[in-house]
Amino acid sequence: MSRIHLFEFEDQQWLPEFIRNYMTDFLQFLSNKTAMYKAIVPIIEKGLKESQTNQIIDLASGGGGGLIWLNSELRKNNPSLKILLTDYFPNIPAFEHTQKQADNFEFIKTPIDARNVPENLKGLRTQFLSLHHFKPKDAKQILQNAVDSNSSIAIFEGQERSVPSIIAMILSPISVLLTTPFIRPFKIGRIIFTYLIPIVPILVFWDGVVSSLRTYSVEEMNGLISKLNNKESFNWEVGKVKSGPAKILYLVGTKKTA
Repeated sequence: MSRIHLFEFEDQQWLPEFIRNYMTDFLQFLSNKTAMYKAIVPIIEKGLKESQTNQIIDLASGGGGGLIWLNSELRKNNPSLKILLTDYFPNIPAFEHTQKQADNFEFIKTPIDARNVPENLKGLRTQFLSLHHFKPKDAKQILQNAVDSNSSIAIFEGQERSVPSIIAMILSPISVLLTTPFIRPFKIGRIIFTYLIPIVPILVFWDGVVSSLRTYSVEEMNGLISKLNNKESFNWEVGKVKSGPAKILYLVGTKKTA
């Protein structure tokens, strides 16, 4: 199946911020409660070690992704780990909630473009469930900016461009309805726009299906790398790992050491 770059509501600037936040809050809650990133802990640990850093610069963080759970696992072997949350549309309430869960989280309130990250932000760049939001030209720019900045990068996608993944996304509104009362911080608006006016489950359904259709395959990720300038200065690893019922696609690039 060819990659289809349809629009996602979450990407639209006209979408009310609070609706976008409700959507990213749901994704954060689900990824933290299901421990969907368990299989990639060794991959991130390897990336941190090869990058000789204890800092993660998380790009396109949304609501913080599964970083609360992931952070607790990573700190077992790296107690000095620091994580900085950033996004082009910062979800400040979610960032503040995440920060309250562990003392090693920080966040930036202003927009940060994953295609042009400020040079003062040093560490292992990460992206969770977000590369598919970018068209090939922009996805390539994310990688090129990392290479140009001598910054290691690790990208993870929790869905595939496959029939099983699309079916899972079709069923996602059920998950929204079941989990919404437990998502924190509690918002009365979240209840209203999930149950009384079901905008959130409808948008999650659409964006979920489109996310699968947009997701880059292993071959396409390798294709993006092949077009980079000075790509040989990095060690690249692209693959797929089973994590619970799902498969996680990953792309990792670390600066070669002399």
